[in-house]
Amino acid sequence: MVKAVAVLGSSDGVKGTVFFTQEGDGPTTVTGSLSGLKPGLHGFHVHALGDTTNGCMSTGPHFNPESKEHGAPDDETRHAGDLGNITVGDDGTANFTIIDKQIPLTGSNSVVVGRAVVVHADPDDLGKGGHELSKSTGNAGGRVACGIIGLQG
Repeated sequence: MVKAVAVLGSSDGVKGTVFFTQEGDGPTTVTGSLSGLKPGLHGFHVHALGDTTNGCMSTGPHFNPESKEHGAPDDETRHAGDLGNITVGDDGTANFTIIDKQIPLTGSNSVVVGRAVVVHADPDDLGKGGHELSKSTGNAGGRVACGIIGLQG
């Protein structure tokens, strides 16, 4: 089993931890607990760069090794890093589990090598919103928290 972790934080008080586990060539399970977010849906993505030198803006675009359009986690056509939305409760916290086949922890498309997790301010429209940003970012708004994905012992 391979394990990875990302510790998220922001200057606005958003914080949390996201864990990744994968057995063999199976899907990757992502579990997380976040706090300090506004209630509702928030876009949740793996971004291409594990760089936070300029805050979350340095993480680059969504992880997209196959050069596809943005989509929903269950869509055939989507960025590998498109993990949809997380739901934040009235208390500002989110606890979630996502199982995904396109974010391996090993191999040439590993999300552990130089990648980051980003939580966005708004819901991800899953590429179906009709906005000019729908097919590239899901029109999910600003980046409210991020963390670099690293191997976990």
